[in-house]
Amino acid sequence: MDQDVVVKALMKTEAYDVPPEKPIKLIETHISYIFLTGKYAYKIKKAVVFDFLDFSTLKSRKYYCEHELKLNQRIAPDMYLEVLPITEQNGEIKIGGSGEVVEYVLKMIQLPPDGLMTDQLERGEVTKDIVDQLASSLVKFHEKAESSEQISSHAMPDKLAERWNEQFSQTEQFVGIVIGRRDFDFLRESVEKFIEKNQPIFLQRIKEGRIRRCHGDLHSGNIFVIDGRPQIFDCLEFNEAYASIDTIAEVAFFAMDMDYHGRNDLAEFFIEKYIEYSGDKEGKALLSFYKAHYASVRGMVTSLRLKEKMDADERNPIREKARRYFKLTLEYTKTLS
Repeated sequence: MDQDVVVKALMKTEAYDVPPEKPIKLIETHISYIFLTGKYAYKIKKAVVFDFLDFSTLKSRKYYCEHELKLNQRIAPDMYLEVLPITEQNGEIKIGGSGEVVEYVLKMIQLPPDGLMTDQLERGEVTKDIVDQLASSLVKFHEKAESSEQISSHAMPDKLAERWNEQFSQTEQFVGIVIGRRDFDFLRESVEKFIEKNQPIFLQRIKEGRIRRCHGDLHSGNIFVIDGRPQIFDCLEFNEAYASIDTIAEVAFFAMDMDYHGRNDLAEFFIEKYIEYSGDKEGKALLSFYKAHYASVRGMVTSLRLKEKMDADERNPIREKARRYFKLTLEYTKTLS
């Protein structure tokens, strides 16, 4: 069944397993549809294919809904509830109904919309105490996170180079639009040199067991702050390699996000507290490298939205956002040695 038909049906109250408490609100990302109903949120995987994920079949979307549930119950067990079928019978589409299964949905507790950390940053409500709590909880999460030879293999120097090359390949179509050719070439050359020169450090990190099955997408858009307490959610589920990373890379991701939002003070404080609680002083040598990586990732992902809305308007907010990420990428890259 065409997903547009399912999405349209889920804008009606009778389609839900539990009657919505508020008017249904739809949030759309490049890979998901999220329906907010007041008490619960329902998430559907878009039937899309990118270089880094494949949600093209109903079977794959079911698998990744279930995988997302499993991964997030490690860190937000009270928020992630269950995976339900969406069925169609006699023209009626319903969550958890009977009839033919036409889609799958991940059901979650809906948290207060004003609790999203990204919005709280804009209102100046994110304090050092909140960041301190986040650093402490992240250290505990990393200590328990799965580690194995397979997971560690994703952080080998050749695999890091391969991931960057994928990144460059995906970004090249936007050269001249969100990043200049000279800057793009400088970025590629600097990264290649850094990986080659610092192979012993990457290998030592593997030897020390620093590579874990982490959250994988740790930025303020995936953190709620409720009553002054941060709650991480939305672990990266669609690509094991992207989430099988050095724990210091996860730290770099959040710190980069704070830098992007103009809160360098919170970025530095977060790094300081994480290192204090984890004892991982050696990881500091890789922070700029991983900050550059995640700024580039966010720039590329933002740029993908331009494929649908490409125009010549220099004031296009999506284009400007992507440019800001790549500007940050270059700032980090210039500090690599």
